[in-house]
Amino acid sequence: MSEAVLLIGTKKGLWIGRSDAGREHWTLDGPHFEMQGVYSVGVDTRGDRPRLFAGGTSEHWGPAVFHSDDLGRSWDEPPEGSIGFPADAGASLERVWQIQPAPADQPGVVYAGAQPSSLWRSTDGGVTFELVRGLWDHPHRKDWGEGFGGQAIHTVLPHPTDPDRMSVAMSTGGVYQTEDGGRTWRPANHGIKAYFLPDPDPEFGQCVHKLAAHPDAPDRLYAQNHHGVYRSDDGGAIWKSIADGLPSDFGFPIVVHPHEPDTVYVFPLIADGNRIPTDAQCRVFRSRDAGATWEPLTKGLPDVPSYAPVLRDALCVDAGSPAGVYVGTRDGCVYASADAGDTWTEVARHLPDVLTIRAAVLS
Repeated sequence: MSEAVLLIGTKKGLWIGRSDAGREHWTLDGPHFEMQGVYSVGVDTRGDRPRLFAGGTSEHWGPAVFHSDDLGRSWDEPPEGSIGFPADAGASLERVWQIQPAPADQPGVVYAGAQPSSLWRSTDGGVTFELVRGLWDHPHRKDWGEGFGGQAIHTVLPHPTDPDRMSVAMSTGGVYQTEDGGRTWRPANHGIKAYFLPDPDPEFGQCVHKLAAHPDAPDRLYAQNHHGVYRSDDGGAIWKSIADGLPSDFGFPIVVHPHEPDTVYVFPLIADGNRIPTDAQCRVFRSRDAGATWEPLTKGLPDVPSYAPVLRDALCVDAGSPAGVYVGTRDGCVYASADAGDTWTEVARHLPDVLTIRAAVLS
């Protein structure tokens, strides 16, 4: 029998939602890691049984990556710790922002993106991680800026068929790519604007908020920026705006439908100083034509004024059929759609700030 799992990372712990494959009714279990900020979660479905991940940050013990092989009923971390800079790096890990399993043909490989901007690779299924020195030693690193959330690699996109290729995104450095397994990296930001810099078209320094891609269309990339929603059709060589038709080009998350490379979701916000939903309405916007047109999705979402934004990793999809879409807000509400966003139901309310969510339908 299939079941669905939903990981909800918040400012003060992790909650786990469980449902059957229909995803109409959810039960919540938590908090796990009480009083830790859970800034990243992940679900690895490649093995014989799913492995869950949580990137927690304790005010006392610092950051760590925990894993569970029993759907969150128990959690493990090696005694010596899961992740930490080598002594010669001259840095201390502040937070783990992203946990991303590699494609199925790379068993055991899991990536993590962290603050300060650093990429980490695990070959033991996400139990322990090593620093990817090629990116850490990049000559641009000294000039990478720091966004409001900190200087961090928050998106890791392994190429679905070529293990040597990968894209990452950081605040505020922009998009970087490798084609040689992480030994060398180049910026890939041509066409992405940075209005806040003296040169609005820099080689790097853009404040990209999130990247997304579909495994069946690896050269089609989407980006939500600090002002700007973009698409690239050539693997990131050139980016073009797809913001026309949205009430704002500012926001944090962007995700792609698991079965339809042209279907993409965003959550627009009033920009900069306000950072609240446009028109004070909780609305996910969907495009089914790769950003040429957009439609608001509201059925089942709150129809009262809403002032709670959605952060970069608090919008996600699962690979069910039809696809599930999930959104979590900074006032502790989580909404789920079992029909690709057409209708929504409330999964949770009054949780701490929702920082990150991930969902999967499991066999």
